[in-house]
Amino acid sequence: MQQFSGQPVVILPEGTQRYVGRDAQRLNILAARIIAETVRTTLGPKGMDKMLVDSLGDVVVTNDGATILDEMDIQHPAAKMMVEVAKTQDKEAGDGTTTAVVIAGELLRKAEELLDQNIHPSIIVKGYVLAAEKAQEILENIAIRVTPDDEEILMKIAMTSITGKSAESYKELFARLAVEAVKQVAEKKDGKYTIDLDNIKLEKKAGESVEESELVRGVVIDTEVVHPRMPKRVENAKIALIDEALEVKKTETDAKINITDPNHLMSFLEQEERMLREMVEKIREVGANVVFVQKGIDDLAQHYLAKYGIMAVRRVKKSDMEKLAKATGAKIVTNVRDLTPEDLGHADLVEQRKVAGENMVFVEGCKNPKAVTILIRGGTEHVVDEVERALEDALKVVKDVMEDGYILPAGGAPEIELAIRLDEYAKAVGGKEALAIEAFADALKIIPKTLAENAGLDTVDVLVKVISEHKNRGPRIGIDVFEGGPADMLERGVIAPLRVPKQAIKSASEAAIMILRIDDVIAAKASKSEKGEGGMPGGMGDMDMGM
Repeated sequence: MQQFSGQPVVILPEGTQRYVGRDAQRLNILAARIIAETVRTTLGPKGMDKMLVDSLGDVVVTNDGATILDEMDIQHPAAKMMVEVAKTQDKEAGDGTTTAVVIAGELLRKAEELLDQNIHPSIIVKGYVLAAEKAQEILENIAIRVTPDDEEILMKIAMTSITGKSAESYKELFARLAVEAVKQVAEKKDGKYTIDLDNIKLEKKAGESVEESELVRGVVIDTEVVHPRMPKRVENAKIALIDEALEVKKTETDAKINITDPNHLMSFLEQEERMLREMVEKIREVGANVVFVQKGIDDLAQHYLAKYGIMAVRRVKKSDMEKLAKATGAKIVTNVRDLTPEDLGHADLVEQRKVAGENMVFVEGCKNPKAVTILIRGGTEHVVDEVERALEDALKVVKDVMEDGYILPAGGAPEIELAIRLDEYAKAVGGKEALAIEAFADALKIIPKTLAENAGLDTVDVLVKVISEHKNRGPRIGIDVFEGGPADMLERGVIAPLRVPKQAIKSASEAAIMILRIDDVIAAKASKSEKGEGGMPGGMGDMDMGM
């Protein structure tokens, strides 16, 4: 509220909180840094896990950055921007979510030091933009081209991604499953691979050992055969996929029929029976011996299907129907009357099996299936959940390499190379922007520093050795957290797709720049129901992170 000529001028509603200039920047930077510090201890092969308990008491134990931030109830607007960094990284590259968030947090910390030296945010932003563009260029220059068909490289990529997660003890098994699954669903067009990971179904069942996890070259449906008299095993299956209920259709409009004669009722029932029998006869006529129906199957239709020895499964999810079509070569038919022998798919075996006490239908032995299933086993629900997250990362990084064909040494090597090269670039640029570029370069050292820190190593000593060795032997040198010193990451098989660090730096720098450009935060007054015990929405007043 401002006062002019004795008249108050109300600009913002009563109770609105406003932070301007350095206060706004300080609060936003602090919020973002708290998020980065939260996930920082999970980085690398020796990173720790987080236990997250929600309001219902459900527990998630993980060290996956995107999952941690997704599960946390974060309310501060600047902190939410950091969550978006992790989500974008997960969506675009599949791995490196923690790396992206940690770099963003460190870029903001370095920016705050420059702000304290009275350097204008616009100059810092300009320097950061120049540094981010140069970093992308450097990464492309040091990237190593590989053949997407090189299974050994793909295995190493997948194992690097899984290392440090709960599934690490079985990383070779899961790396092999990931590589085989991605190669199976990959489609080659004009010499380039395109991979849709939606065609790889991850089916989880607690029980048995993690080692019992397997790749099914086909689809596993978490349901059972509808009728006890139907066959539970069909070899040389001819499969019909029907997106229609095998039931008598009801009229579109409400209708009322008065029946005065019992014979009329009988004729109605007989007509219904005839319609259902005709549907089943049509399925039998085209030669199908297995039917997957997206909707319901009438009891009478079940009876006829069982009578003719046809296995049937109902209420199959649309996504599973699409995977079945890709795996078996069947076409999804919306009207049973339109079904032809050409619409049928084929599989060597369709069988109902008991897995962890529940019936599941396995469709396997498909010829060159373009949809597959990985059945994940593990001792407890928490184990299979964490294995699923590890597998998702492995699948995504294998996909990245097959699509792009470029890799980089991991273990902090790219970040050290970028730090060295950006320092040189800052000298060439000159001016105040050079200070921001140097700050950007210095911020990237947080990754090797954190890797060493999380492994319990002497951070300063290890970092000095690794940077010195890196300068002498080139961009392949990173931190071996197991030996506690510098090592050739390519020789150790510690490699990552080019897409991961590129996207991490892009997302991190854009988020940091966006937060730095904010010099005014206006937080609207919250209603009592939103405030709870009082205070501003999003915890602007007391930096409540909502965790």
